[in-house]
Amino acid sequence: MSAVSTAGPAASQQAAIEAALVLLERMGLSPADLVTAPRDRAVVPTFAEYVPVVSAAVSAGTRRAYGSYWNRIVEHWGDRHLDEPTPSEIRQLMTWVKTHVVARRNARGGRSAQEHLVAALRCLYRRAVEDGLISDADDPARKVAWSAPASLEALMSAN
Repeated sequence: MSAVSTAGPAASQQAAIEAALVLLERMGLSPADLVTAPRDRAVVPTFAEYVPVVSAAVSAGTRRAYGSYWNRIVEHWGDRHLDEPTPSEIRQLMTWVKTHVVARRNARGGRSAQEHLVAALRCLYRRAVEDGLISDADDPARKVAWSAPASLEALMSAN
């Protein structure tokens, strides 16, 4: 025969509260910090909502260079908010782009496609930072290591 537990819902709720308090303390927060935290932060747009905004704001040359990559980003992450992807997910998308690149005579095995994808993301996130949608520290594209060709560096600095 099993023992009947005398601990009811109130006891399990108390245990959850105590666990939350321990977690808050480890994070350097108090329950009062949660109450006073600003709640009027703007909702970060999805990629499907924001890519057209950036596309309309950049030069024709930038749009030509990054447009197909922005289309791929929307295809994969269109319903995701800008602040959701991680650097690891960007690397996963880079791998996908590399494996689905259109083979050309002067191809470099998808390396250029990866570089262009990261440059397109950096352009997008740079605009999001300027628009106050995310902080500079929250830009995951800046955390992905790569080396831009000189032509991309010139394009990025122009916008």
